[in-house]
Amino acid sequence: QVYLVESGGGLVQAGGSLRLSCGASGSIFSFNAVGWYRQAPGKQRELVASISHESGTVYGDSVKGRFTISTDNVKNMVYLQMNVLKPEDTAVYYCNVNKGRLNYWGQGTQVTVSL
Repeated sequence: QVYLVESGGGLVQAGGSLRLSCGASGSIFSFNAVGWYRQAPGKQRELVASISHESGTVYGDSVKGRFTISTDNVKNMVYLQMNVLKPEDTAVYYCNVNKGRLNYWGQGTQVTVSL
């Protein structure tokens, strides 16, 4: 079992920045992939960014050039730096890790971007 705890969400004006953090209960090195997903009301959950052994770093098209995913392998943390935020970035953001055939999710953190 892997436990994930997100933090850093909140309310920000368009053009602003936020950094999300995700603490994992296991070693980052033991995971096949780590990433961030988001889900807006009435929409499907979508990939924001991920880092995997197979594919390297991948970003969703809508966040390329604005968001950056990173890890701290000593602290077992995954971060998402979000810059130039837009109202359409408003969603619940979820941390995800893949270990073998299993996916683990955090509880989610709300990000709201106002005009």
